[in-house]
Amino acid sequence: MGADRDRFSTATRLRALGAQAAERVYRAQGRKVRTPRKGRLTGRAALLALVVCSLVVALAYPTRQYITQRSQIADQRRQAEQARAEVKRLREQRARWQDPAYVERQAREHLHFVRPGETGYTMPDGTAEVRRPREHEPEDRPWYQNLWDGVDRADQDG
Repeated sequence: MGADRDRFSTATRLRALGAQAAERVYRAQGRKVRTPRKGRLTGRAALLALVVCSLVVALAYPTRQYITQRSQIADQRRQAEQARAEVKRLREQRARWQDPAYVERQAREHLHFVRPGETGYTMPDGTAEVRRPREHEPEDRPWYQNLWDGVDRADQDG
């Protein structure tokens, strides 16, 4: 084994001496020394590239899952906030329905309820109108009575 080590070191020394001699010759000729190129992809570089690609592939799916779950969490939070707002609105509406004046106003608007003594009218366009009774006014009498009263008044004035 000692001989192998000596032979290896001698061969290495001879290569180094040959490289130095080549440098001297090239320098003397004024040319640039060419260093031998190694292969572009060494074993270590290939192993490193393989490890990096493996890590990228291994981490791609969990990263995608993480991003998807964060998006779902944000959607759930937004839906929960909307549900809270809806609950608040419904509680306020329930409180309004506890007020008798509100209930009466809703019944009059939507169901066209009238109080005793009032006259309700529903127009062709769907709107409703309530008229309260007035005593001895021309609008409360039939139209023909108003017509004859107008003729009588004109006859008296003329």
